[in-house]
Amino acid sequence: MTDVKWVVLAHLIRPQGRNGELLAEILTDFPERFAERRRLFLVRPEGVSGSAGVESSREVTLEDHWLHKGRVVLKFVTVDSINDAEALRGLDVVIPREERAPLEEGAVYIADLIGCRVVDLHGVATGQGREIGEIVDVDRESGAGDLLVVKTSRGQEVLIPFVKAYLKHIDLAEKFLEMDLPAGLLELNAPLTAEEKAAAKTSSQS
Repeated sequence: MTDVKWVVLAHLIRPQGRNGELLAEILTDFPERFAERRRLFLVRPEGVSGSAGVESSREVTLEDHWLHKGRVVLKFVTVDSINDAEALRGLDVVIPREERAPLEEGAVYIADLIGCRVVDLHGVATGQGREIGEIVDVDRESGAGDLLVVKTSRGQEVLIPFVKAYLKHIDLAEKFLEMDLPAGLLELNAPLTAEEKAAAKTSSQS
């Protein structure tokens, strides 16, 4: 494997304990899969954004793990002291993309959505739709479900709920999504214009 695309499972935050354990932020939807994995890789975060060969990674063997206050503690074989663990601080825990857990039919990995073009079919009689923009991120912290962060051709970012009711077709090979969005949704979730910001500021001061 000279050119590997990684999938991030966790980010190593700091040593946890005296015997080489590391506290990590969970970055996978399947933390229970740690129980099934022994072989993992460690890479610097900048090595995950594109493709990187195994020569730029460190292979490690997972000895033990447990959940801790919404995070996970990882213990790797031969990492047996605070100093050993400290040397790994800030690295990402990854696996090759082809080793990802299989998904149920109709489900997709969030990472696969990044870079996809979003086409809105609503109100277009020809069925060709209009392209909204490209997915640059997915907001999972809003409390309202997953929101696609879509950057338009004008450089603005709009938020689109990623729900089955709107989704009509996904082609990950060609990197595009077709959605039927309710009228006014894009305008509602668009950033404020300069005039709107000025009006909101005036209202708050009155």
